Amino acid sequence: MGDARVEFRAGGRLLGVPRPGADGHTFRLPLDGRRATGLRGLEVWSGGRRLDAPDPAGAASAARSPAALPANGVDPGKPGAYRTRTGEYSLKSVRLPGFSAPVEMRAVVVAPVGASGKRPLALFLHGRHYTCYQGQDSTSDWPCKAGAKPVPSHRGYLRDQKLLASQGYMTVSVAANGVNAQDFAAEDGGAQARSSLVRLHLARWADWAEHPRSAPKVVREAPRADLSRVLLVGHSRGGEGVNRAALDSLTPPPADQDGYHGPVRWHIRGTVLIAPTVFGQNPVPDVPSMTILPGCDGDVSDLQGEVYVDGTRAVGNGTALHSAVYVIGANHNFFNSEWTPGQSAAPAIDDFFDDPQYHDPVCGKRAATRLTADRQHRAGSTYIAAAARLFLAGDDRVRPLLDGSGKRAPSADPARVLSHAVGARRDGGFLPDAGVSVTGGRLCAAVDPSPARTCLGTGAKVSPHFAQWETDRETGRSAIALRWTRAGSPARVTVAKPVSLSGAKALALRLFVPPNSRAARLDVSLTDASGKKARLGRITPAGLPGSVLTASYWAQEIRVPLTEARRAGLDLRSVKSLELTPRSASGRAWLMDAWGWRPGTPAVRTDALPRVDIGRTIVEEGDSGVRTYRVPVQVTGRSGSGQVRVYVLDPATGKAADRLVTVRPGGHDIDVPVQVQGNTRYGTDVSYDVLVKAVRGAVVGSYRGGVTVHDDDPAPAMTVTPVAGEVTEGQTLKWRVSLSEAVDVDMNALFQVAPATAPELSTKDVPAGWLRDTTGEKPDPERPLSKVTGCYLWVDIPAGRTSAEITLPTVKDGVRESTESVLFRQVDPRTGEPRTGGLELSGSVLDAS
Repeated sequence: MGDARVEFRAGGRLLGVPRPGADGHTFRLPLDGRRATGLRGLEVWSGGRRLDAPDPAGAASAARSPAALPANGVDPGKPGAYRTRTGEYSLKSVRLPGFSAPVEMRAVVVAPVGASGKRPLALFLHGRHYTCYQGQDSTSDWPCKAGAKPVPSHRGYLRDQKLLASQGYMTVSVAANGVNAQDFAAEDGGAQARSSLVRLHLARWADWAEHPRSAPKVVREAPRADLSRVLLVGHSRGGEGVNRAALDSLTPPPADQDGYHGPVRWHIRGTVLIAPTVFGQNPVPDVPSMTILPGCDGDVSDLQGEVYVDGTRAVGNGTALHSAVYVIGANHNFFNSEWTPGQSAAPAIDDFFDDPQYHDPVCGKRAATRLTADRQHRAGSTYIAAAARLFLAGDDRVRPLLDGSGKRAPSADPARVLSHAVGARRDGGFLPDAGVSVTGGRLCAAVDPSPARTCLGTGAKVSPHFAQWETDRETGRSAIALRWTRAGSPARVTVAKPVSLSGAKALALRLFVPPNSRAARLDVSLTDASGKKARLGRITPAGLPGSVLTASYWAQEIRVPLTEARRAGLDLRSVKSLELTPRSASGRAWLMDAWGWRPGTPAVRTDALPRVDIGRTIVEEGDSGVRTYRVPVQVTGRSGSGQVRVYVLDPATGKAADRLVTVRPGGHDIDVPVQVQGNTRYGTDVSYDVLVKAVRGAVVGSYRGGVTVHDDDPAPAMTVTPVAGEVTEGQTLKWRVSLSEAVDVDMNALFQVAPATAPELSTKDVPAGWLRDTTGEKPDPERPLSKVTGCYLWVDIPAGRTSAEITLPTVKDGVRESTESVLFRQVDPRTGEPRTGGLELSGSVLDAS
């Protein structure tokens, strides 16, 4: 049970997000009106990695870490002067919209001892993990069944909390097992529910700050929390949850979607997002953030959290710093000690799978670049403390650790941690998405079905900058690709309107080259509007350590001083183009953007941007006529206007049509009508889905919604007739599944093996190849088929047909034995549970000897 979402795709398009079974390994997706016979190239994906295909093998050459960076003047990983005290509180569980079971209000607090005055508060939220355990068995139940205990994921950040508390911060880490067990049904993966949970805890802390005597003992005995200085720290889906909580603290979500309805009595000064998911791809632009990207993440393996940096460009006012720190050799789980083998109370694993036949040269357990759990957690603690010191304490001396200035925190040694950033004191940008023209290079698409248009083309290459969303094509999400076969062939990027770099100290480029590649050599030049050109200097970007299993096409920040431009008399108030001229013989590079940079951290200005939330309406199909429904959309806020891009998905093809829309609070600018034709023929429910993404001057909460048309016609009766229900071993059992009438959609049924009258058909009574292909199991040791996990039979009756056959092959084993029997019962594909009054397939196999 991981944080990345499992997705079913076909022909390059997203079919949907399947529902997990009780075993945590089986996933099912109803076809929702799509013809199964029309699906080609079925694939299973998670975190940017295809799960149903073998990982591409490659040469297992050893990878090398980059050299250690110079030490920063201030090391935030050093413990502070305060002793710490730890305790827990448990309050009455709460009800959250869309969830049937109450969610716990439990947390662990670590506080400084002897600190005077109000102290800033850091709140931690863990990600999606198993919820209950008993011995070595883990489940996603909630509440936990008798004899099982809740997995204490919220205690996994005690090391981070103790470091912060020693430095004078109040800290609290909240439990979210109740969300984890139920978020499979949430359209946004549980982001809104997690936001509600975070804000419910913050509301209690605001109460306790005003009325200390009402607080739990551990809070009552601690310094009072300063709710005007709050840092939210979220891991994995918890990262997306705290991003949403920061947004919801600025602009409230629709009341029917929210679990908190009180006043906002706190101020979120920043967020720390550890290996986060970003299903919505709508980061909060005007709240500072730091995103930790683990180079060996085996769960959210596409490092989609980079969108919390890239996705803020030009959306807000640009005063907030958005940083990404790339930790070479870190996995997903080891930032939480309760997800770490040898440290956790519940069973835990290393999420990066190291194939024993192909030890990964970067992330394998024996790789020199792989971090131990202790070293990884220490690095995480250090950079969380850096963010707290910058965002809460305003100490600009730690900024060089986060903003691409090329400094390191010795406390994180020997981890190699690299950073880049956008926002803060960066302006005058060369953005590929801002209508630039390119010569000598190529303006490429981050996401597009055509490999010729994409930035990385074909092959097992993954970049966090190009993490796929829910569409097969995205408009206005680009980079600049360079490829050269000889030195001296310049690539020029020209902006539509000259930009000003007059106040900048350096030009900061975010650029990457292929992993493991030697340093490329590129000269950097600028040309002003009058045509005067100045060479700024030479850069030598080198590739990160990478393998076929890592997302190592990640941009490093490289700064070139503007000294030479000023010396040459370049008009930095009006710069027209940027030029990169290769000086190495051949190579490839990708430019994400370039900015005028100057040191310092400006005061963050939080603008009241219009907020867009897409809802969902469920309607009945009806028996006749055409009805028009509209996708529910709310645009809230105080004033102003902004732009969003709206994607409307075709329910038959999955293809998206998009348009840019200007939105205003209270307006009806996003108008998506859906026409529904009534009929009396049975079909399946059909979803007309709409997605929305912020572009400029707006924010998005609920990014996904639409109109779901419920088919209200009765299904045809389905029956089973044995065709060959009693056979001699070596022959094939066969049944015919029939419909009372033909319909316009495929009809299917799923059957799971069940205990039959003894003696039962066993694993050695069916072909070994069939058993392997059907269940993944081997015949030995011999056991009844009913004891085999995942043994299913499936039948599909194509649209317009009234019957189809389903078969079970047997083998002649040469052993004298009694007649054996087998039984399959129909199960609900949505739940995996037997249908009440469902169909059965029963058969007998006679001995052939």
